[in-house]
Formats: sequence, structure tokens, C-alpha cells
Amino acid sequence: MEAKKPRKLPYGMSNFETLITDNYVYVDKTRFIELLENEPNRNLFFTRPRKFGKSLFLTMLSCYYDYGMTDKFDRLFGNFYIGKHPTPNKNNYVVLNLDFSALDTTSEERFRESFSDRIEDCVCNFFNDHRDSISYAGDIVEQMRLPASPPGIKSLGLIFRAAKEIGKKVFVIIDEYDHFANDIIAKGEGDGDEYYRKMVGANSIVRDFYETLKINSKTIIERILIVGITPIMLDDMTSGFNISNNISLKGKYNEILGFTQEEVEYLIEESGVDRSWISVDIKKMYNGYLFHAEGEKLVYNPSMMLYLFNELLDEKRPTENIIDENLKMDYGRIAKLFNNEANRQQLMDIVNNGSIGGRVVPKFSLNELTESSRFASLLFYFGLLTIDNTSSIPKLVIPNYSIKMVYWEYISKLTLERNEEIREDFSMLSDSMYKFAVNGKAQQFIEYISTAFVRNLSVRDLRQFDEKYLKIILLTNLFYGKYFIPISEMEVSEGVTDIYLMRSGIYRNMPYEWVWEIKYVKQTDANKPAVIEAKKQKSREQLAKYRSSYLFRDRTDVRYLSVIYIGKRKVEIEEI
Repeated sequence: MEAKKPRKLPYGMSNFETLITDNYVYVDKTRFIELLENEPNRNLFFTRPRKFGKSLFLTMLSCYYDYGMTDKFDRLFGNFYIGKHPTPNKNNYVVLNLDFSALDTTSEERFRESFSDRIEDCVCNFFNDHRDSISYAGDIVEQMRLPASPPGIKSLGLIFRAAKEIGKKVFVIIDEYDHFANDIIAKGEGDGDEYYRKMVGANSIVRDFYETLKINSKTIIERILIVGITPIMLDDMTSGFNISNNISLKGKYNEILGFTQEEVEYLIEESGVDRSWISVDIKKMYNGYLFHAEGEKLVYNPSMMLYLFNELLDEKRPTENIIDENLKMDYGRIAKLFNNEANRQQLMDIVNNGSIGGRVVPKFSLNELTESSRFASLLFYFGLLTIDNTSSIPKLVIPNYSIKMVYWEYISKLTLERNEEIREDFSMLSDSMYKFAVNGKAQQFIEYISTAFVRNLSVRDLRQFDEKYLKIILLTNLFYGKYFIPISEMEVSEGVTDIYLMRSGIYRNMPYEWVWEIKYVKQTDANKPAVIEAKKQKSREQLAKYRSSYLFRDRTDVRYLSVIYIGKRKVEIEEI
């Protein structure tokens, strides 16, 4: 029997038709079409974090509903749920796809121009896609190139008239609705806020656009689906577009995007990934997202999984590339939020505790971002927190270990930004990490952390500095070394380790793994020998307990290190 031929994985792909016709693996999400179509409100709003497959899902909907795709229905959907259970509105609309990513926000004038240009481009794309169903589509495209053509928002009227003439209603799909708003907000306090208000406020081009959709939804537009990352604009544009239903947090849509465990297994089988290449616990590393407390299943970020599997298939062995750099949010986009001292402290609390109490706020405006509940909700929408369904009280938690690493990077950048004297010497870091990993000599790396970070802490930082903060700095730098997979607070039978350094899948010949216990003696106690000795003794006792646990008691390749940072300028290590 001939072996099954592996199929390609669609990492970075968002065109459904290309994905299917070129025989990529597709995780079937078409069953959600039924749910969306049966919503009482035909104007829907939906959010998910970056790289969660939103654009691919929208192109799938466009292929399903567009009148011009009728002849391709069986080829595109015949093997999927919706192909076997089509809905009454299959290929029943002309679909207008609008994408508001990558608009020019460098000035108000440039923004207005790029917003209008984007609408005109989408109108041209519409008529190009419908040349077979709209006889004069080519003429419209030529007309759009003329200086006297209907500008910006007015060009939408060409689509509405064409749809009416062929007896079809319009389905409007808007992708990245909030992309430009995030760019504007990132401009910072003052000018950025004022700029944002002008773009979405009364008589703005954005408000005019949504009012145009609202007016035409009474006649020619039958369905509207708006998709983005956050609901931040939803509140600000309410008076211009108050007809949509926010389905982002409904339990039945928990798994509409992202991969369940069963879907991840399907990807492995279909793509031919060898399970022996997977050197990390993918559940702990990439799983954990929940968008409703009663959601049936946790989901993986799909981009994380497709990236990892593509790396494995390319290298055909365990890979060091376990984190998709493209997934990391542009730090500048949320840096403004950290200018608020309360938000910075809340960020540290989240990293230290792995969670924060509270519910997700379904919508909020720009001027509410500094409120603690809104800040935590924004982190949820960005994919940095998720709903905890194991707690008896409402709580948001860090979804997985990959996101913990993203937090570590944020904390590291915050430390660097607020302490100008810190200058990381990455050659020293690399050299010290190599000596530690290969030869078991930790002193140089430990002292590097002291020199590069701890000694440069301000008086204000020192007041808040503790063992958890120190552990975050250590974990960040240990992760960058890539010799180990640093695991924070791993549960063992005799307690919870501070740091467990597990061999990386690409460096399986490293002679040792490590368990570290971290202690910090405050600057005010730096000259008190009794305090220092008490910390040392506590560290020895804890390491002895970990060593006797069922995970480590029979292992000879694990070493145990006590690390005591004393004030700003002294560090002592002791191998137990």
C-alpha cells in the first residue's frame, strides 16, 4: 500500500482558495458558518489575538458566500462540514472585502488619503473579482482610475448599484478594523490621543464610513462582519455604527479560531511531522487559550503550532526555533500603556503571580485604558492573558509558557528603558552561557546579571525589587542562551522550584540539567550576616527537598545551585 503523501502546512497563508487548490492542510472550521448565519443580528463584531487565523477565516467566508464563487463550491468545500451541510445562503451574496491594515498614520492628511485610497482599492478588487457576474465590471475598474471617479467612501455606491441590478444583496467583511487605531494610539499621550479622536470622532472619515454602512444596511447590505484584535473602537464609534452584536466572548465561538488538541494531532498526521522531533511539551508551551469560562476546550495559537511544525519539517530534527518571532507584538504598540505606574505594577503582579483577578470587559474606549480592569482586558485581547475556568472567582491567567517568555522580554525592555546606564554586553552573555552549559561554570553568568541589571537599579526600583523580579531577569537571559529550556516554578513532590533548566532539544548532549533556588537580600540588610545566613540556609533546605523528590532522586545528571543576590553589588553562589 502506497504511503500517504504529506501535505504542506499553511503557515502565514490567509487565502482560502489558494490553500485548498494547492493541497495545503486545512483544519475544518466551516461548521461555524451555520452558527454565524443563525445569529439573530446579521451585523456581527468579532475579536481574536494576532496570528489567530482571522484573515484566513474571512477569506473562507468570502468564498462560501460570494455569488461569483458558485462554480467553485464543490471543489473548495466538498470535503468539509459545510460542503455536506450547506446553509440557505450559500453563494447568495456579492461579498465586499475591506482590509484596513497598513494604513498611513504619519499625519492626519496622510491617514485620510490612505483610508480613502484603501476603500477605492477594495472597490476595484470587488469589480475585478466579479467580471463574470457583473457585465460592466471592467468598465467600472477603468472608471475608477480616472481623476473624476467617485472618491473614497462615495465609490461604495458603485457596488451597491451593481448589486441591486443583478438582484443580489451585499455581505460586507471588514478585516483589521482596529489596526490603524492601534498605530495612532501608539503615538503616545497628548498628540496621539487627539489624533485618534479626530479620526473616529464626529464628522471624521472613519465615522462617515461606518454611518454609510449603517444607512445602506436598511436596503442593499444584508450582512456585515467586522473583525479585529480589540474592541477599543467599538465604543468610540457607537453613534456611527450601533447595530452590531459582539460575539467575541460567546461560549459557542470559543473554538472558532485556534486549534484544539485533536486538530493539532490532525496537523501532525497530515503533514508528516515526526513526533520524535518535538522536544518541548507543546501543551504547556503553546496551548491554554480560553475565550469563555464554559468553553469546551482550550485552544492553541495556530500560528505558534504551524511555525513549530514547519521548522521541524524543514530541519527534520528538534529545532531551537520554538518561538515565532513574528508572533511577538510590536513592543511600541503597547509601550504607552506602561508609562502608567499602576499598569507597570499590575504587569509585574501578573508576571509574578501568573494571573490577575477580574472579568473581561467586552468593550471600552481609549480614555479608559489606564483603568486596571481595562488594562487587564486589553492584555486578554492581545493574547497575553486568557480566561481561567479552574478558579471559583473570575480570573485571567497567562495562557502558556511561550507567553511567559514574551512577558519576560517586556520586563527586560522596561528595565533597560528606565535605566539608561544598563548596557547589555551580549558577547559576554553568550560566552558566560556557553561556559555554564558546557562546563557547568555558573559564576560568570550569575555575575553578568548582577553587573548588567541589578547594580543599575534605581532607588525606586530597589524598593519594589524582590526575588520574583530577579527571577524574571534570570529567566529572560537564560532563555536567550537556548542551551536550556528554563521552566519557572515547576511543581515537584516536595515543593515548587524557582528555576529548572531542562536540556534544549537541540543540545541533548549537555552534560547537566540544573535546579536553581533564588534568594534576594535587600540593600537595607546587605550588611547583616544573620539575615544573609538565614537566606542561605533556607535555600540549602529547599534544594535538598527538591533533590529527594520523585522527579530527581534517582538522577545523577541534575545539579543544584543556590544563588543569593545581596543588595546591588554582591552575589554568592553555592552548589548543593
